[in-house]
Amino acid sequence: MSAIRVLVVDDQRMLRESFAVLLGVQPDIDVVGEAADGEQAVRQARDLHPDVVLMDVRMPVLDGLEATRRILAHAPATRVLVLTTFDEDEYVHEAIRAGAKGFLLKDSSAHQLADAVRTTMSGGAVLAPSVTSRLMADLSRRAVPLAAPSGRLAALTNQEIRVLELVARGMSNAEIAVHLGVAEQTVKTHVSRILMKLNLRDRTQAAVLAYETGLVVPGR
Repeated sequence: MSAIRVLVVDDQRMLRESFAVLLGVQPDIDVVGEAADGEQAVRQARDLHPDVVLMDVRMPVLDGLEATRRILAHAPATRVLVLTTFDEDEYVHEAIRAGAKGFLLKDSSAHQLADAVRTTMSGGAVLAPSVTSRLMADLSRRAVPLAAPSGRLAALTNQEIRVLELVARGMSNAEIAVHLGVAEQTVKTHVSRILMKLNLRDRTQAAVLAYETGLVVPGR
C-alpha cells in the first residue's frame, strides 16, 4: 500500500515545519509539500496531487476556507483536514460547508496528528471534542425543532430520516444496523441515498444538517 501523500499548509513557518517533521517520520505518510498561504496551497495541490491537505484557516493572500473550496472544486477526492485553535471554532461550520473532512487542534500530539491523517484518508471524519461540542451547541441554538419533516428533509423516507438521526449521533453503519435490526449493507444504501438526495459530500455534512434543522438536539 502506498504512503499517504500530505500537503501541510500554515502561514507560521515553525508550526508548518513541525507538522511536516512529525508526519514525515511516519512510515505510511509522505509529506509531499508545504505552503504558507491559500494561493500556494491551491497551486501545490494541483501540482502535487496530495491525498490529504492539512489546512490552516487564518492566512494571508487567501484564507483556508476559500483555498479548501478551490482545491476540492479541482480535485473532489482530496481530503482536507482543518487545523484550528480553540478560539477559531466560528470557522468550523463554514469549513464543513466548504468540504473539510475534519478538524484538529493545533496543539494535538504527534500521535493524534498522524491518526487524524489516517482516519481522514480512510474516509472517516475527525472532529476534536471541543470543536464538536461547541459546533453542535451553536447549531442547536439556531435550530427550530421539527414537528414533521420539512424543507430539505422532506425528500427523505421515514427510515432515511431515522438513519440520518443516528448518523448525527455518531453511530457507525454497523451500530446503526444493530440498532434498527437491518443489514449493514442496507444502512450503507440509506446513507448513500441521504447524501445524494440532500446534495451533501459526506457524513459530517449530514450530521451538521441534522443539528441545523433540529432533527437532533444535543442531550436528547
